[in-house]
Amino acid sequence: MSTSLSVGTQPLAVVTEVSDGIFAYTQPDGTWWINNTGFLVGSRGVVSIDACATEHRTRRYLDTIENITGKPVRTLVNTHHHGDHTFGNCLFTEATIVAQEGARQAMLAWGPPRSAPYWSEVAWGDITVEPPFLTFRDEITLWIDDLRCEIRHVGTSAHTGNDSVAWLPERGVLFSGDIVFNGGTPFLLQGSVSGAIQVLTEVISPLRPATIVPGHGPVCGMEAVDQALAYLRFIQATAEAGKSAGLSPLQLARETDLGEFASLSDPERIVGNLHRAYAELDGAAPGAQIDLHAALAEMVAYNGGQPLSCHA
Repeated sequence: MSTSLSVGTQPLAVVTEVSDGIFAYTQPDGTWWINNTGFLVGSRGVVSIDACATEHRTRRYLDTIENITGKPVRTLVNTHHHGDHTFGNCLFTEATIVAQEGARQAMLAWGPPRSAPYWSEVAWGDITVEPPFLTFRDEITLWIDDLRCEIRHVGTSAHTGNDSVAWLPERGVLFSGDIVFNGGTPFLLQGSVSGAIQVLTEVISPLRPATIVPGHGPVCGMEAVDQALAYLRFIQATAEAGKSAGLSPLQLARETDLGEFASLSDPERIVGNLHRAYAELDGAAPGAQIDLHAALAEMVAYNGGQPLSCHA
């Protein structure tokens, strides 16, 4: 079952019951700060996987849960610390907020939402940072009545240093967070190219999920994992050649033909990904600190000097 929430002809969200009582809430077009969430319905309440970036989008999501279930959200799981998945936490006033322990400090370090100078201006609304207050190191299990939901830290830096996935083994459904972008360019600036490959091959692929709710983009299957792996290996090979040629990440990005990946949204992410790949070629560990501001500024330069487009 799928239903769309629209203004005029423009879909604002698509709600899909991917398995009995398990809903994906996908927000087109899945570009900067426009993420996916989902919710699991039990007899006494709801588990939400992630919040949204803005007050307006999060309130609309909560209204959708209320209209479909009539039940309160008792638990909110954050798959990682990025604000598109967490800024709306503050609106889940009755929920226990859960995340991997690294997400709490990372969320507090990032602070409140801001657009400039890297993104076009966003109407964030009345948002205060609300970090998780129940954290775990490796894995916890949530129960939705008698349905098992495993919240697993992926074990290494990938999209960030605190990524988790929500896996429902009895249903073959995976909420991947931003380990998987479907139709969008993967983004590893705060994570690891090699780590993301490791997670996709050693953590996600062995599960063989029938249904993946990605962090961005439409509900999908393993084909999105295959595309992500192909892109990440392309980044590694491109970085090795460019570094050997003495090119900076920005120079290399400008000279690179994206080929089969040209149709992915947010292509400027190649610059940030190359910054991360160069650091790893220099021996940096997955998730090691690099100059994020320099990389983001070069992404803007790659984008013709214009702030990165955000329609959240």
